[in-house]
Amino acid sequence: MRRALITGVTGQDGSYLAEWLLHKGYEVHGVVRRASTFNTDRIDHVYRDPHDRGVRFFLHYGDLSDASGLRRILNVCRPDEVYNLGAQSHVRVSFDEPEYTADVVGTGTLRLLEAVRDFQKEANRQVRFYQASSSEMFGASPPPQSEHTPFHPRSPYAVAKVAAHGFAINYRESYGMFVCSGILFNHESPRRGETFVTRKITRAAGRIREGLQSKLFLGNLDSRRDWGYAGDYVEAMYLMLQQEQPDDYVVASGHAFSVRDFLAAAFAEVGLRWQDHVEIDPKYFRPAEVDHLLGDPSKAHERLGWAPTTTFPELVSMMVRHDHELALQEKTLRQAGHDVALRGIANE
Repeated sequence: MRRALITGVTGQDGSYLAEWLLHKGYEVHGVVRRASTFNTDRIDHVYRDPHDRGVRFFLHYGDLSDASGLRRILNVCRPDEVYNLGAQSHVRVSFDEPEYTADVVGTGTLRLLEAVRDFQKEANRQVRFYQASSSEMFGASPPPQSEHTPFHPRSPYAVAKVAAHGFAINYRESYGMFVCSGILFNHESPRRGETFVTRKITRAAGRIREGLQSKLFLGNLDSRRDWGYAGDYVEAMYLMLQQEQPDDYVVASGHAFSVRDFLAAAFAEVGLRWQDHVEIDPKYFRPAEVDHLLGDPSKAHERLGWAPTTTFPELVSMMVRHDHELALQEKTLRQAGHDVALRGIANE
């Protein structure tokens, strides 16, 4: 039985990847940051008491800011594959917390690579490493963007991801480690955090439809993004580590849509005109905007045999249906006299 270690296992991508690997018969270990409240809701459906027989999913407290903790986790779970998905991944927040973002995203990747390198020497066997790179690294570079497009990052998050990407390549070339980077373009799902723009839109569409909210405040509606479904994209991560040679791959749909397009599709799904409910708030604009990200996934198609299966309209519809159901549940609770707090304070 192969073993995999996932940092960021409680996030959107981590939860889908854990499902995928468990389906493939892996023993899966996840790194969870200690918090005073439970933050495992995305993986609760696959978690079982470790005392039960046949359990193949285990969680370990750890953090990418703690090198000794990462080494301890590696020695405990002894993985065949490591997927580094952990990050402070909110682009707008990275302008407010640049040092923390740089430490966890950039230096955190270096800590994990070094820990894996030491573990390989001690265990005398290869560990395959996946690095979650980001289309935000391209920033102001004109579309379409491929593996050969120069990076021009426009946020502290993007700069930190460029550093992490460079560390991954350096460890592959310097130490012969099996390190792959997936340069993933925007990928969404009903599990996306509620402070990211797509989920903020779909949550608002459902709540406005049910009279629980009157306005949605957003920033730049003209930004264009290559949006796909996160459940499709984790398959590409897995496929990268099954190849004979490590390499880097753009993972994208090859189609770009604006925030305005997403708005129109989401509100139409619940029979509303977005123009009647959306207002622009300058505080949601980034200090440096990224206007147009459009991926060229040709290499992933040809070498991995990977292609997305979910279209943009299907993705929007999936998310709106999920969040409309949440709004209906919230409405029922409010009518029964329960006070329901809505989480989420920021926009991507």
